[in-house]
Amino acid sequence: MNSVPASVLRVNLRRTVDDSYEIIVGEDLFPRIAQDLRKQPLGYRYVVISDATVMRLYGRRLIQTLRDQGLKADGLSFPAGEKSKNRRIKEKLEDGLQKLGVGRDGVILAVGGGVTGDLAGFIAATYHRGIPYVQVPTSLLAMVDSSIGGKTGIDTPHGKNLIGAFYQPKRVYADVATLKTLPERQFASGLAEVVKHAVIRDRALFSFLERFGNRLLPQECDVMVRIVHRNLKIKAAIVEADEREQNLRRILNYGHTLGHALEAITSYSLLHGEAVALGMALEGRLAHELGYFSDSELRRQNALLKKFGLPVAAGTALRAALGRRVPAEELITRTLTDKKARAGRPEYVLPTRLGRMKKIHGQFGLAVAEAVVRKVLHDSLQGR
Repeated sequence: MNSVPASVLRVNLRRTVDDSYEIIVGEDLFPRIAQDLRKQPLGYRYVVISDATVMRLYGRRLIQTLRDQGLKADGLSFPAGEKSKNRRIKEKLEDGLQKLGVGRDGVILAVGGGVTGDLAGFIAATYHRGIPYVQVPTSLLAMVDSSIGGKTGIDTPHGKNLIGAFYQPKRVYADVATLKTLPERQFASGLAEVVKHAVIRDRALFSFLERFGNRLLPQECDVMVRIVHRNLKIKAAIVEADEREQNLRRILNYGHTLGHALEAITSYSLLHGEAVALGMALEGRLAHELGYFSDSELRRQNALLKKFGLPVAAGTALRAALGRRVPAEELITRTLTDKKARAGRPEYVLPTRLGRMKKIHGQFGLAVAEAVVRKVLHDSLQGR
């Protein structure tokens, strides 16, 4: 019996999408947010999503500011901390949107740190198959890094940010006045990403940070506007060139392959920036072991991290967090499920000097022999 020939149809969906957006950096921006949304509405109603702490500090005030401009505004909150960035909290917030009657003409305002931005951004990407959202970062880490670039997501027991979407915000408002209420440890955590940007892309910024040192304080709004603006320019340029992280954008992951593993092992008792600082110290040492990064440059990197109160000794940090030594193999196992892994092998981005990253055959994501990684981790975790 002759089979019926298969028929083929084509669905033509070629299109050009402009996801460009503005980033506004300044002080006391809440009135401007409300005025902008009144003059150029993004939807019918607005929902501020914040963790419980930020809702008390800033979320309620922004909701009232929006209402004062005649906008329909409500709020939803969740427990603060990385442990809330999960499926259960996402579902609870989505149910909250449903109870408020938010439809496709709703808009989410993600007010808070990186956890809030990632979580609320992912909700925006999936709720009613996508509604607009605005990032209003209130932590230094979120201002200089996670609030731009469109990476949204949640964590699972298997790793960090394993479920998510690329979904760009409609606008970002970085109000440096909110940094004044940031705990010292959280402020230092954000400085880890500032140092990272300097190491991967801006040697002059690195030298400036060395000179400025401990005088970099959240109360100095004019200085913080300059720092945030400089870092946003670095990240924006990278994201513009490689939105979907095909190559260049991978350099933003410096310190993150091992940093994410450290966060997971400690059940997120390490703040993200602390884990990234430790990851930079380890991955910088890996780059040195491979002959890419000089000893003097590695020492400068670690000295600057320590100047800002960030940890660089992984063995010491893990013993303090867990009360035990962590074998190299445990860290390596964690990296195998990292979302940046390819063919079951983790990738690393490594510096060749302050301000420049290593490329092999035009690629920044490097596969490193496990034996080399194991040696560096073993020596570092033993305090050698």
